[in-house]
Amino acid sequence: MEKKKVALVLSSGGARGLVHIGVIEELTERGYEISSIAGCSMGALVGGIYATGHLEAFREWMKTIDRRKMLELSDLSLSINHIVKGERIIDAIKEIVPDEKIEDLPIPFCAVSTDWQNGREVVFREGSLFDAIRASISLPSFFDPVRRDGMILIDGGIINPIPLNRVHRCEGDILMGVDVSGHDYQGQTEMQQAINAKRKRDKSWKQTILNKIIPENIEFNTLTLLSRASSLMIRQNSLLMERLMKPDILLDIQLSRYTTFDFDKSEKLVAIGRQRAKQVLNSFEDALP
Repeated sequence: MEKKKVALVLSSGGARGLVHIGVIEELTERGYEISSIAGCSMGALVGGIYATGHLEAFREWMKTIDRRKMLELSDLSLSINHIVKGERIIDAIKEIVPDEKIEDLPIPFCAVSTDWQNGREVVFREGSLFDAIRASISLPSFFDPVRRDGMILIDGGIINPIPLNRVHRCEGDILMGVDVSGHDYQGQTEMQQAINAKRKRDKSWKQTILNKIIPENIEFNTLTLLSRASSLMIRQNSLLMERLMKPDILLDIQLSRYTTFDFDKSEKLVAIGRQRAKQVLNSFEDALP
């Protein structure tokens, strides 16, 4: 197949954004040239690291991440507006991926963040790559917001979870979006129902006591209610952007088994990215004249 240029757009999605690694690997293995990248949140992190040429090293490093290391990389804070400062994780990644100026990267790249004060989108096209990534991944209430030029910057997914309208385009390229901002809520509900049914069938004395202590609907609480409400709003923003921009290729990957913080499952998520990319690219290529 003639080598095709791809303007690649990677969405937010927390740990689910590790799927982007598998998609990039499948694209490059097939001979596609990623000519530009725009990313939001985890998509900005993966896309920015790819633009530096260090994605393979980052993937290898992610294999070392387990729950204990995640805790070690969490610089907990006593602040009233965030739980984690967010500097330790960035410093750790910088040890394997040197910081660069965005304008010096070999391919055009941009990252999207949100100004909390005026509710506007902020697009980084120059300056420190990791400053841009840190602003883009600043999950509200979890990471310390980034303060810059009088702005308070939080996660770009709040405004534009899949920035198809921000990626640099060149003549004849293919606009491709990878959206992992949504969840397979039906799948999650069915999984929870199966767990509850199994719990009821267990007649051991330990489980009998737990059944009396733990409410049946424990998964429906204030935290999960707020989390899902936020996720649904972000999902609607991504669907709207996809309808407006109409990418040539769209990977809409909704997962039921993986959460925002499942960074210790990186290889499984990368594999999902490869598998889904194969399916979509096969269909795209089969339809080519």
